[in-house]
Amino acid sequence: MARKAAVKTAPKPSAVAAEKPKRVTRKTTPSPETLAPLGLDRLIGLVLDETARNPAFKKLVTAAIAGLQGPDAVAALVDRRLTALERAHGFIDWQKRRSFAADLDATVSTIVSELAPLDVDAALNRLVRFIGGAQGVLERVDDSSGQVVGVYERATHAAADLALQLPSADAAQLAVKLVPLLETDGFGILDALLLTVVDGLPETALDPVDAALAAATPPEPKASGKPAVRSAAFSTQGWDRKMQRMRLLRMRQALADRRGDVEAFIALEQAISPAHPDIVAVAERLLSANRAAEALDWIGRPQKRGIVVVTREQMLTGSFDPDAPQRERASLEIRILDALGRKEEAQAKRWACFEARLDREMLRDYVAKLPDFEDEEALERAFDHAASHADPYRALHFLVHWPKLDRAARLVIDKAATWDGNRYEILAPAAEALEEESPKAASLLYRCMIDDMLSKGRSSAYGYGARHLLTLDALAQRLEPGDLTPDHAAYRDALRKVHGRKSAFWEKVKG
Repeated sequence: MARKAAVKTAPKPSAVAAEKPKRVTRKTTPSPETLAPLGLDRLIGLVLDETARNPAFKKLVTAAIAGLQGPDAVAALVDRRLTALERAHGFIDWQKRRSFAADLDATVSTIVSELAPLDVDAALNRLVRFIGGAQGVLERVDDSSGQVVGVYERATHAAADLALQLPSADAAQLAVKLVPLLETDGFGILDALLLTVVDGLPETALDPVDAALAAATPPEPKASGKPAVRSAAFSTQGWDRKMQRMRLLRMRQALADRRGDVEAFIALEQAISPAHPDIVAVAERLLSANRAAEALDWIGRPQKRGIVVVTREQMLTGSFDPDAPQRERASLEIRILDALGRKEEAQAKRWACFEARLDREMLRDYVAKLPDFEDEEALERAFDHAASHADPYRALHFLVHWPKLDRAARLVIDKAATWDGNRYEILAPAAEALEEESPKAASLLYRCMIDDMLSKGRSSAYGYGARHLLTLDALAQRLEPGDLTPDHAAYRDALRKVHGRKSAFWEKVKG
């Protein structure tokens, strides 16, 4: 009986399921559809609550209300904020930077969202005034994160968008108006705006802008020829004027390019750098203007190498190419020779460039322009030259990436005793590429890198070394007896004996 009662009182599956809470399927993401049911009074309350907590949001709401009164009311709000920014001198530290950037962004949003739809000219004038004050603001704010600069960049893009809506005459006047502001814009924020406006102008409207830039360009400082002790302030001022002069001359060069005025471009280039103008830039423009003979004269002039700029990305990725300037110059000279109909000289130049730097693209171009049935012989001659090149690492890189893997393997084996395991940027991709073609050559390179890594105790590379050793384990199955001395088993035993105490490495191998 007790058992029957227990059965009777047990909840049925359907009853249990009925007791589960229903899943709420209503969307809660704010949108016109989800906000409308809240009603006007509820929404007004939410807006007022947020204005009490968020000063930047309060400015946006105030501007929206002012917009109901017309553009003058919105412009007055913006002008008061811009005047306050221009008069302020207090330093903004990192703790206040976020709220300060939000306040600046609200000013930009007010101009773009509230004033621009009512009066484009008024909005554009305020944006230019805002951007023109960037120097004073950025000098007194800790902007290591780039938040504040980001607001000014947004303002620059917004101003450019509005400027593109102007008639050509008005846009040209705006460009001329921007030129005097460049002197106080040490961060170059106005440059992008000016160049964007200029890009939208017809060629007939460029002359007034060029004249304004010419008038604003500082004169070339005169060398007295006498040594003198100058103060640090004077040196800084002189450097700033030199940079400003170069900056404006570069802008004028951009205008010369727009007009197709090669003579003006050359004159400006010589003004920028009288001692060593950029001969490649000049020759490029002369060639584009169908003045190949003059271009050849320029490209043949000696070029003094200036400062080489290496970006952070190039340093991190190892993509910096020190040969790029010479390659660019040689490529242009070849194009000029082709334009002049001097085909044999162009081919000789291609082969010389290949011989000097084992340039793959130069060789491809050389072979492509050979008569039929001569390419195979030329390639064999090129591979022979690469194998005997003075720089075996450059040769290995060339043969691997052409690709000509059988010749690359032969090079590795022939120079087995000379490879430096620290040149892993060349050896690692070569070893990987050669695993199928030649397990012996690949094994030699992997051993070389492992030995160098362990002998120098480079613990940061132990993960790579462990993977190399496991790759050697796999490659050993494909080696012929006597291919390597010592064989793989003996090599592993020797590593254990010599480097057995490097537990971090062996843990990587085990893992």
